[in-house]
Amino acid sequence: MSPTRDFRGYAGRPPAVLWPDGARLAVSVVVNVEEGAELALSAGDERNESVYEVQEEIVGVPDPCMESHFEYGTRAGWPRIRALLKDYGVAATLNANGRAVALSPWLAQEGVADGHEVAAHGWRWERHAHMSEAEERSAIARTVAAITEAAGAPPRGWHTRSATSPNTRRLLLEQGGFLYDSNAYNDDLPYLTDVGGTDHLVLPYAFDTNDMRFTRNGGFVFGDDFAHYCIDAFDRLHAEGGQAPRMMSVGLHLRIIGRPGRIGGLERFLAHVASKSGVWFARRDQIARHWLEATGRQDILARVLGPTAV
Repeated sequence: MSPTRDFRGYAGRPPAVLWPDGARLAVSVVVNVEEGAELALSAGDERNESVYEVQEEIVGVPDPCMESHFEYGTRAGWPRIRALLKDYGVAATLNANGRAVALSPWLAQEGVADGHEVAAHGWRWERHAHMSEAEERSAIARTVAAITEAAGAPPRGWHTRSATSPNTRRLLLEQGGFLYDSNAYNDDLPYLTDVGGTDHLVLPYAFDTNDMRFTRNGGFVFGDDFAHYCIDAFDRLHAEGGQAPRMMSVGLHLRIIGRPGRIGGLERFLAHVASKSGVWFARRDQIARHWLEATGRQDILARVLGPTAV
């Protein structure tokens, strides 16, 4: 068993962090932008992606069926999601693959114009678990360069699809500029982890309050399935937020929740949240910065962003 795993966390006694304006709950909406970064023989990749509305891998030849499923996200899904976020005044995090924003820089630019954060989701839509150190270092650098060019600023957050490698966090610190990563699913609050003697902030993500559950028999069929589950999670965390800080992550994908039969679920969830007081819709970089300031870790902000940022 790994001696580095932490099964206790805050042990029910988290730091006494107060969210802005006395909010009970920080709600982080994460919009994954992956379209064009999926594996595709037509893009020169080693194979085709097999996970989309169905699960099927076409071997040896390009797969225009799969590619068009991904294209739906930028062509039709993003305008619907973008409009809803505007209607409800939600500041979100666009969790973007580098290759996706290189192919659709206009999307990142629209996100920035709307006040959203553009964070890094890897170069391609792929796991890093088996990458060599050199491959992963290159993927991180290419992602940072693509997002910086498209969005006009470097990404402050990182989230690898699924499993990271043993080197990921160390390489993020080596690259510099990353305020947090979201490669954990083990808490409802940010926390610090040690990376080779350096404190690094983690903002846990969630697979349950996530539209990915519409695919691969994940349990969601109708838009109301997404709405009901996310509302139940919100109500519980909002209630707990009266005694201690809480954070809720809501994961979206352009090609999934952006479908006309599903988008209503997102709208019903946002309407429910908007009807409650004590809620802070926040980008993940805003949550990260607030948490570090509230816990007295301005040294991390200075290290990552420079002394003038503190």
